[in-house]
Amino acid sequence: MVGGALGSGTRFLIGRWLAPWSALFPWGTFSVNVLACFVLGALVGWADHRQPFSGAAQLFWTAGFCGGFSTFSTFSQELFTLVQRGETITGIAYGVASIMVCLMATAAGWYLGHQA
Repeated sequence: MVGGALGSGTRFLIGRWLAPWSALFPWGTFSVNVLACFVLGALVGWADHRQPFSGAAQLFWTAGFCGGFSTFSTFSQELFTLVQRGETITGIAYGVASIMVCLMATAAGWYLGHQA
């Protein structure tokens, strides 16, 4: 629960910081989701390779912090809003970029964590 609160708070702060650049594209949610995927991949890769965490600590960081930090519901709502406003091309770009870049960030994080 504490990890989720820390992740949510961090997400809020990054979203507010990126708000001035998010009028045409949801940079806050996109950035947070990519970063969360990278951190989660790194934590899992590191834990698989070195096993540095107890089970409780791993849950704190993965399900707690990263789960609270990333936000699929906000991503879905922003994508829906873009399409609803007639910004279909931007919506498609946001959806495809989110999925592809987050997948690559997870893989890159896992690889780096596994190398640590």
